[in-house]
Amino acid sequence: MASYSYSSSLVNISSSLVNISSSQVNSSSVNNVSNSVSSTVINVGSYHCPPFVMNIQDNSRPQPTSTGLSILLWERIAESIDLQYEMQDYTLKGLLEAVENGSIEVGISCITITPERELLMDFSHSFYETHLAIAVKQKGYLASFINIITNTTLLLVVGIILICAGLIGWIFYLLEHKVNHKLYSMPSTGAQLLEAFILGLLFITKGPFNYFEFKTLSGRVLTVFLAIASTLFIASITAMLASTFTLGLLNTDIKSPYDLIKLNVGTKVSTTSSIYLDSLGIIHQTFTSLDDMLSALNNGEIDAIVDDDAVLKYKLKLAKQQGRYQQISVLPYQFEKQNYGLAIKDNSPYTEQLNRALLNIRQSPEWQQALNQYFADY
Repeated sequence: MASYSYSSSLVNISSSLVNISSSQVNSSSVNNVSNSVSSTVINVGSYHCPPFVMNIQDNSRPQPTSTGLSILLWERIAESIDLQYEMQDYTLKGLLEAVENGSIEVGISCITITPERELLMDFSHSFYETHLAIAVKQKGYLASFINIITNTTLLLVVGIILICAGLIGWIFYLLEHKVNHKLYSMPSTGAQLLEAFILGLLFITKGPFNYFEFKTLSGRVLTVFLAIASTLFIASITAMLASTFTLGLLNTDIKSPYDLIKLNVGTKVSTTSSIYLDSLGIIHQTFTSLDDMLSALNNGEIDAIVDDDAVLKYKLKLAKQQGRYQQISVLPYQFEKQNYGLAIKDNSPYTEQLNRALLNIRQSPEWQQALNQYFADY
């Protein structure tokens, strides 16, 4: 019996040693897996698109570094989810292809979320909303003056003013010319009719006369009604003329994107701007960079350019601070809304984490300050 107990004890001790050894192996395996996950370095790509991604050369570093709104967003996301990464620069087409084929996990830039791209890759939630815009070069003073005086809207407004002035003057002439010698002081009928037209013109452009200037009750009642109507009329005409004069100084040939059909238009290659122009059947030149487009527009090689509003305005702002492209302006039209997001490899395990972190960062004071820094002047 004693011999059996001793043997049993040895078996139990041996079994315990085996279990301890197995636990150590399992614990070591878990630690190795955990360390492997935490030390994973993913590949990300960026595309130069100021102010979202800007490459700057630091003399203390052999390679240029990236900064900008999208870079800030990505750095905060990576910090939030403890993600290690290596970044490489691409063209826009190359960046999208790299995300599509899985060469990189995330694409960072001013990448518009579109249904066509969504079929090939995933996207984060939108982090910036903008739209397409048209930029043109202002014409010279003589050309601008000719545009203004030949503008159909302006001619229509002038015609309406003259007709209304004649009608109002004629009505008041019928009511007042026999009894109101102050307003109709000229001896001849023709001169009095001219006075009536001037009265109507002043009524339209300047507003209502003093109530007591009119002698007849009908004239005074009509003055009250015209006082209200002329106030609204003058406000409408002023707004219309202000818009006409502004556009006359830019390019009155373009009143909507459809007017680009008859012009020589430029846009960047492989962008949503190019796709949009294709959808309208607008033949256009493609450029590799916004700088090339602006230079071509400034030199008169093209008539207009189409690009994302935020990118276009930021680039022009910096250029004008440097004394360049002073005559190039963005037209006051908004069309084809754009939403920027991070391009993510299809079925990426990081998508959900990236989206949660992005939404938190968009609500942070730092993000709002960054938006104000880049876009406060718009």
